[in-house]
Amino acid sequence: MSGDAADGDERTTPDADSRPLPGEQPGPAERDHPEGRRNLEGIRIDPVVEAEHESRRAVISALVEDEPGVLARVSGLVSRRQFNIESLTVGPTTVDDHSRITMVVEETDPGIDQIEKQMAKLKPVISVGEVAGDAVTSELVLLKVEADDPAAVHAVSEMYDGRTVDAGPETITVELTGDKASIDNAIGAFERFGIVEIARTGPTALARGDTPTAPGEKPGTAGEPTTHDD
Repeated sequence: MSGDAADGDERTTPDADSRPLPGEQPGPAERDHPEGRRNLEGIRIDPVVEAEHESRRAVISALVEDEPGVLARVSGLVSRRQFNIESLTVGPTTVDDHSRITMVVEETDPGIDQIEKQMAKLKPVISVGEVAGDAVTSELVLLKVEADDPAAVHAVSEMYDGRTVDAGPETITVELTGDKASIDNAIGAFERFGIVEIARTGPTALARGDTPTAPGEKPGTAGEPTTHDD
């Protein structure tokens, strides 16, 4: 009986010599790493599941209180979680001490939803949401081109409703405004002159008609600033 028990112990006890020594452990580069990024809750996203949703371009508008660092907090929150910001603009509204942040992102629908939810948790953010698809959008571009053919540059500028804001013997600077498609077309037309420098703001947007641009936003004529939801 005692012999059988000893045999049983010998079969169930791990062999210490079979364990890898510390120097034999695989290094960080050799270990298996799970695929996929993490979502805003820190949970890793299955790349197969994420692939079921196609990315799309979304314009997000946020009404915020003017506080030092609010823009950095918003952009840092989004980029820290590996969401790509295509463009970001900020400017005053009709209410003192309030600003509007307009952000364009290329993301899946779940990603866009998470961006809105996480931005809404920031204290300076009063209201945030995606701007309706038929919103009025526009962006500003300053384009500096070589001045070898001023007459042709002027003609192209007029074709795209641009205006010359600076002209010299070497370069001409043109100001253009419009939606993304018209701006892209204009830049393509100016390329034949030789583009020296370009500064592009990215789109800003307002919802059409009496639809609030950010959820719950009140019009400036109401005399009451939008407040945080209770």
